[in-house]
Amino acid sequence: MLKIYDTLTRSRREFIPLTPGKVKMYVCGMTVYDHCHLGHARVLVVFDSVVRWLQTLDYKVTYVRNITDIDDKIIRRTLENHEPFGALTARYIQAMEEDAAALGVISPSFEPRATEYIGSMVTMIESLLGKGLAYVANNGDVFYDVRRFPGYGKLSGKSLDDLRAGERVEIDTNKRDPLDFVLWKAAKADEPSWNSPWGKGRPGWHIECSAMSEHYLGEQFDIHGGGQDLQFPHHENEIAQSEGVHGHSHVNYWMHNGFVRVDNEKMSKSLGNFFTVREVLARYQSEVVRFFIVRAHYRSPLNYSDAHLNDARNALERLYTVLRNHAPSQAQAEEAPATIDWENNVYAQRFMAAMNDDFNTPEAVAVLFDLASEANRTGDSHYVSLLKALGGILGLLQQSPRQYLQHPAYPQDDRHSTEEIERMIQQRLQARKEKNFTQADALRQQLAEAGIILEDGPQGTTWRRQ
Repeated sequence: MLKIYDTLTRSRREFIPLTPGKVKMYVCGMTVYDHCHLGHARVLVVFDSVVRWLQTLDYKVTYVRNITDIDDKIIRRTLENHEPFGALTARYIQAMEEDAAALGVISPSFEPRATEYIGSMVTMIESLLGKGLAYVANNGDVFYDVRRFPGYGKLSGKSLDDLRAGERVEIDTNKRDPLDFVLWKAAKADEPSWNSPWGKGRPGWHIECSAMSEHYLGEQFDIHGGGQDLQFPHHENEIAQSEGVHGHSHVNYWMHNGFVRVDNEKMSKSLGNFFTVREVLARYQSEVVRFFIVRAHYRSPLNYSDAHLNDARNALERLYTVLRNHAPSQAQAEEAPATIDWENNVYAQRFMAAMNDDFNTPEAVAVLFDLASEANRTGDSHYVSLLKALGGILGLLQQSPRQYLQHPAYPQDDRHSTEEIERMIQQRLQARKEKNFTQADALRQQLAEAGIILEDGPQGTTWRRQ
């Protein structure tokens, strides 16, 4: 039985969907004013892995991941670039989708943009005003009155008395209380705006997710996910908004992935210590980056460094080497079962137990390496087939082993083309047949100096780039 760590109750809870056989999940997506960094990649890959496992368990998943295409950061960037905000956001939405595809992330069921649901946000704000949970300030902004909502702070574990203005909350003299947060911002000159009962303006950041999640998933849904940094205040404010309107809980399980860290600090654009997905993918294969992410538990911090990515690359290379060295013949492949035997295969059972334990991908990855060891020990192609099938659930091991292992570790490592390497291997084989071992060793050394590793086996000589 699947268990999920629920941030709200701070406990692992047995997963029981609202509707048997179906899962409704909402994840806070990207604010599109720049390229995605590795912290964003972690959100994409983590919840992609969640969706893949839920589908493996035969759930029909409705997955909504929003796009924030209007907010202060976007407006600031458009003013800096002297371009319309629609042009800026369109460019970065396309870049985000390209990054997600490169990482093997399955497209969500729906990917709504905030600007498409302004009307729904206005309706929700009107409801909050009608219930006395919001007020219109003198400057035309609309604020949520957090002290009128008794449950405020339950997700983050913060009490109103413990929160201090100036720490996590911006001071605004138009608020009744420094902790109140904005639902609607009155229009300013040279900023995009929409009509509302309170005059022209635009929505605050938090209201968009309450409105869009309700639009696609209803007043209550199963899983709400996002990065740990969204727990407070964003998700706390979502609870206040949605529960304030409907009077009941709107999310059954809250999931938050840990930070990506650089030198023990959270990776973020505001700190200037971030690496974009594109920068990392220029140096490492996309599956290496995905493997690097899933090898850590989603709730744990993920420490970025070249050393850790190099280690991930080498570890994934070992799995691909097993797939190559023990590839099943066509007849064996045809005999392989079409589905995984979850009930009787010990490796499949261990993999399922790991994933059912709050999506424990590190333990699931450990099962892959045990399978690889067994394939090496026995040469049994059935282990190889299972290794590839279980890896596929994590979005791994789906390339041709030959293609993966011959991919350069770094793009600039192009001193020898594939054709030239194959020619030199044939020259070496011929030298060995003629017992000219000096020449054979010289050819191996020449290739090694270019980062080409040769491996001699019963089926001949194979190669890979270091």
